[in-house]
Amino acid sequence: MNLIQKYEALTKKQAAENPDKAYKMIELGLFFEKQIVKFSEKDMPKAYKKLNLIALNSVLRGLKNPEKAAWVNIFTPVEILQAFDINPLSIECISSFLSGFEIEDFFNEYAENLGVAETLCSYHRGFIGAVESGVLPTPKFAITTSTCCDGNVNTIRYIAKKRKVDSYIIDIPYDYSEANEKYVVNQLKEMISMLEEKTNKKFDMEKLKEILRRENESKKYFNEYLKYQKTKYYPSSLTLHMFMLFASHVGIGTQEILDFYKLLSEDIQTYPDSHGLKIFWVHLLPYYQETMKKYFNFNEGYQIQSYDTNFDYMDELDVDHPLEALAKKLILNMYNGPYERKIETIEKAIDELGSDAVIHFCHLGCKQSAGGAMQLKEAIRKKGIPMLVLDGDCMDRRNCQDGQIKTRLEAFLEMIRTQKEAK
Repeated sequence: MNLIQKYEALTKKQAAENPDKAYKMIELGLFFEKQIVKFSEKDMPKAYKKLNLIALNSVLRGLKNPEKAAWVNIFTPVEILQAFDINPLSIECISSFLSGFEIEDFFNEYAENLGVAETLCSYHRGFIGAVESGVLPTPKFAITTSTCCDGNVNTIRYIAKKRKVDSYIIDIPYDYSEANEKYVVNQLKEMISMLEEKTNKKFDMEKLKEILRRENESKKYFNEYLKYQKTKYYPSSLTLHMFMLFASHVGIGTQEILDFYKLLSEDIQTYPDSHGLKIFWVHLLPYYQETMKKYFNFNEGYQIQSYDTNFDYMDELDVDHPLEALAKKLILNMYNGPYERKIETIEKAIDELGSDAVIHFCHLGCKQSAGGAMQLKEAIRKKGIPMLVLDGDCMDRRNCQDGQIKTRLEAFLEMIRTQKEAK
């Protein structure tokens, strides 16, 4: 039994017998992950190392100071939370770390034993298990949106009620109109009033404007990075791509994320040209799956350039009207409204990146990731770009069919390599 297996076994044992000690084990795991990032990972670019540490520090800060933290989903307008100095703790992020520590099966089973359906997204199922087992500390707030995922709304409702957490769920209309924008703005104002009352802190609109300025600047640097990602080999891994969610969503608008994007746009210019296959990814990544790690972790021959969630809203925010800008961002998000919006966003991204192929990973229990996969594949086919649809679980190893993924992925990569060499 290696060190990771010992840690996994001990943490699961403590989770069943002594949740407080299990929480300390998770804290310890996050601390040691920071040290590993600082002193190893020679292949990791400077920008990704910076992002890794930013995300780890943010999670540790939120767990250690729950009275200044909020459970969120990745579509929550975290900009408003930042204006109150509230640390967002992403449900998806927490569950990913549990999976990274290889203890996700315990928490998924714990939730299932409470009656939570096995078909519920494992990110939410595992999160419920971690909270209900008493391992995760309870923050002051829980805030989410109805965007894209119905599972997160029910998860927040359930957990907020069980743990008596002040919560707010933002209802996002399907279509954009001035009336719908005002509807969302009114909800944001209600949320702000709740936060003012519960934190005894006055909302600072100027502070929010500054956060949006940093967000706009971050997106400019991201677009600059994408120009080079079309031709450069910038070493990465499945895990590091997942960390990009923290930059584009959970931490967007902070100074440290702005600094990260600036470094990212500069650092990629120092790397050599790419001569391998360029892959655009759709949906989340099963970072633990061995075949995918073999092909996509720091491999010059097969490079994942980026994935769709980073592009879900790329328009500049109107800093002079911050609440209206956030409302528009929520309504016009790629994951809201007609599926054609998502197709158009992905088509634009792969055109800009010059991608050789697309891989769409359908996460078990995620209706939106599976529901439109064939519609997207047909649109991509018309562009003359091959696309592979894979099924599995990004968080729960029990639901990933390794043999099937290996067979289909290797056949697909061989096909597109042959096609590229024939050109």
